[in-house]
Amino acid sequence: MEASKTVLRCLAVRVLSSPYPEFVLAGRLAYDSALPYAVYLGVAEVYPFAGGEPPVCWTFGRDLLDRGRRAPAGEGDVLVAPGADGLVLIELRGSAGSAVLGVPGAQVGDFLDETFALVPAGTETDHLDLDACLAQLLV
Repeated sequence: MEASKTVLRCLAVRVLSSPYPEFVLAGRLAYDSALPYAVYLGVAEVYPFAGGEPPVCWTFGRDLLDRGRRAPAGEGDVLVAPGADGLVLIELRGSAGSAVLGVPGAQVGDFLDETFALVPAGTETDHLDLDACLAQLLV
């Protein structure tokens, strides 16, 4: 099994559900080829994730992010949809409440292009190290 590779993209995240119209956080999309079905979105008040509170992170499907940038997708805790002004809207729901985030669609597209170049759609299982996962479970 080859070593995993990552794709990172820093971006501005607008908190659209905030009463403050221009509330923007530092954001980072991340992808690890060792976990090929998932993407990670981290947001923090301080850029680039240094000092202050640690980033808050969500994990959800790469395919959800890809489908949602073109048409509304998802159910449950994470919903993704195209928005106005070239934004991709990501709605996050939890027991403490919900938030609607707006991220630049062009940057999301570039990020996804890189992830699909690294691990093409349909080949995700080729990148899973199931033996290592099973070994960890059996320890």
